[in-house]
Amino acid sequence: MRVVSKFTHAMEGVSIALESIRSNKARAGLTIVGVAVGVFVVVALSSVVRGVNESFARDVAAAGPTSFFVYRRPIGGFQNCDPSDPSSCPERRNPAITNEEALGIGNLSSIYAVTQHVAGQGTFKYRDRSLSAGIEYYSANWTDVDGGDIYPGRSFTYAEYTSAARVVVINDKLAESLFGQSDPIDKVVTIDGEPFTVIGLYHYTSSPMGTPTSAGGGDSPKAIAPLETGRRHMQLWVRGENLIVKPRDGVTADNAIDDVTAFLRGHRGLRPGDRMNFAVVTQDKLMETYDQLFGTFFVVGIALSSVGLLVGGIGVIAIMMISVTERTKEIGVRKALGATRGNILWQFLVEAVTLTGLGAALGLVLGIGTSIAVRTAWPSIPASTPISSVISALAASAFTGVLFGMLPAVRASRLDPVAALRHE
Repeated sequence: MRVVSKFTHAMEGVSIALESIRSNKARAGLTIVGVAVGVFVVVALSSVVRGVNESFARDVAAAGPTSFFVYRRPIGGFQNCDPSDPSSCPERRNPAITNEEALGIGNLSSIYAVTQHVAGQGTFKYRDRSLSAGIEYYSANWTDVDGGDIYPGRSFTYAEYTSAARVVVINDKLAESLFGQSDPIDKVVTIDGEPFTVIGLYHYTSSPMGTPTSAGGGDSPKAIAPLETGRRHMQLWVRGENLIVKPRDGVTADNAIDDVTAFLRGHRGLRPGDRMNFAVVTQDKLMETYDQLFGTFFVVGIALSSVGLLVGGIGVIAIMMISVTERTKEIGVRKALGATRGNILWQFLVEAVTLTGLGAALGLVLGIGTSIAVRTAWPSIPASTPISSVISALAASAFTGVLFGMLPAVRASRLDPVAALRHE
């Protein structure tokens, strides 16, 4: 019976709250909007971040679950560097990765494939159409470590790679921008004034962030060309070359990394006590660095949503204090009829939570709608609303209602019934 009584009191409070909202639309609307903005930011941000995370993880894993990367310098940037003291940034003096080192790593018994890579940018022209797009310069075996497909057409051969042939594979976005609906195969485009023949159409829906080896976002217009062509004809800065290393089946990433590290240290003449003048980066490390970047972004978003909830909370205090003042005589009547302080406190807390709950519901709808719009507009981002975000948003709105509704609710519960009945 007590449960039924509590439920009845709660529903009565909800009914009174809705009536109060109808009679004070402007005040209630501001409160609801404040809470809705806070909840919307949390839900929308978590949905988009989750989708981008999944897309980025898929990109990193496209080379294979045990693949890893070799860079000239650490991917996290220069740590604890003093611009006035060059010796504080020894990574700046790291030697570039050479073609000889890439071939040597490829000859290790534990390694299946090593792909050399440099990211660049160029201006593409075809007839009257022109745009700037990223170019991925690879060695000939790049398809061994890539998760995309090429159709129609093909990739460049080893002979085309070594002879620096002016051939290029373009992705769907670039083909659409330059050729519209026509077939791009065997057409000649110019890249920074150099003629290139399109030999293949590359299909891969990747993350808009791209991987740390890519020339811009994976969803943007992009081309793939032989690294040797870039070296000879495109004035490519090859000192930024990195490697994508894929171990053989049955070889763990740790064992392959040990082999690659030992080879590079030996090839570069590093003694046991010398620091490494290159960086071997695993997929886990890439994801860790990426999570740190988006973690900061997410914290900023949470801070913004907190401002929205604070605005909504202040609105709750304002509207509930006004409600207490306007309904002082009603409170006196209820107390005269036997209502306890607990009954009055409960009623006003339910009203406050109802206000914030309506705001949370509106914010949830907008947030979920945003995630649906994002994954519709950008299929590469599988944005979805995690249930934890829904629970957190609802809990935050309820907490806001209780926290900011407590002061006016306590004030209402402490009113003297005789003085309340005399109130005008």
